[in-house]
Amino acid sequence: MIALFCGVAFAGVVALEGATLHPVDGPVIAEGVVLMEDGLIRAVGAEVEIPEGAQRVDLSGKHVIPGLVDLHSHVGGGRLHEHLDQTQPGIGAVDAIDPTHISIQRAQAGGITTANVMPGSGKLMGGQTAYLDLVDTAVIDEMLRCDAPADGGPLRWTAVCGGVKMANGTNPQGDGGDPASRMGSAYLQRETMRKGQERLAEVEEWRQKVANKKKRAPTPEAPEPDLDADALVQILEGRRIVHFHSHRADDLLTALRLREEFGFELVIQHGSEGFKIAEEIAAAGVPVAINVLDTPGGKEETLERQLGNPAALAAAGVTVAIITDDPVQDSRLLLRSAGLAVRGGLDAEVALRAVTLTPASMIGLDEDIGSLTAGKEADLVVLSGPPLSAWSLVEQTWNDGQLVFDRADPVQARHATGGDAAAPESP
Repeated sequence: MIALFCGVAFAGVVALEGATLHPVDGPVIAEGVVLMEDGLIRAVGAEVEIPEGAQRVDLSGKHVIPGLVDLHSHVGGGRLHEHLDQTQPGIGAVDAIDPTHISIQRAQAGGITTANVMPGSGKLMGGQTAYLDLVDTAVIDEMLRCDAPADGGPLRWTAVCGGVKMANGTNPQGDGGDPASRMGSAYLQRETMRKGQERLAEVEEWRQKVANKKKRAPTPEAPEPDLDADALVQILEGRRIVHFHSHRADDLLTALRLREEFGFELVIQHGSEGFKIAEEIAAAGVPVAINVLDTPGGKEETLERQLGNPAALAAAGVTVAIITDDPVQDSRLLLRSAGLAVRGGLDAEVALRAVTLTPASMIGLDEDIGSLTAGKEADLVVLSGPPLSAWSLVEQTWNDGQLVFDRADPVQARHATGGDAAAPESP
């Protein structure tokens, strides 16, 4: 029985002991210990010495896995479709996210500690995504995982806190407007990326002038800020990953062609017909983030979706992650999706990695999260049983060493079992 720790602020060393540990980057540890301090994992193992004075949490009979990483989510209650233009790389999901929205707590109840919250797929380039650390806060800045700009030049005001959303297929073709076809969609995406190449040339010319200037000469004036163009430069320089909504096999090949033409970092999102061209995706070295549903999805592009898609892609050598696309699938069902992928033939170890370390690596966060490893952030999930069992429940979710979900608390339990109205009662 897990003690009720809801509302307790943990300080100093915390020892989770007695559970079966699934580090993901190493073998399973029976009756192991995880030491946490200052938001980090300090030690993991079967014979870890627990220091005197540590707060001890008995997890005998439970299973502990790393915090889940959802690489495709729309939590936060924001309106994540914008109609300024067909390509709008300068806008960002961060400006539409409410950190106190109940969907964040539902995600925590599903064991998710990191999420890539994206704009919708109604535009060819819908805007910037937000990589979020799902901690308890009312300030979005405290959730963002950002990379500082590489220099103090024209991009200095645009920190990279996510990727960018692109889309093809039927979603961005609009309601009878332009683009009206797949060829028009690809044309507009190419035109946008070529504008980015022009801006990059301008920026590189400025950088070269700065590098060659004499000691006492004035610093060359930087190009004027351009939110759209500067975001495109970040894409072309590999600092902002393209998350490409694409379902049908021919659309997947279009995304691969665009990536080949412009050299950007690419994660295919959905990839519903990936099994048809698994060898081509593998040869391109592009990973695929798949939402595994037990329903067809309700549109033409997903009619051939298969539970065996992740297994087929993995067998061909493609790196796969499992996603929710919340609210398409509830955040609380991410582990269930990984289990369904196993039913479809995916190896169980690969499936657990597909919701932890693999998605973390797809966005360059695998040195910080994704496994139970000393030195990484103390993000972990306590389960009532084995990770991919349909019978196992998320009992606790820890983020940065703090308990953000405890099923033993009746109020928080409603986040795991209730609907949109399952908010805490007023005091």
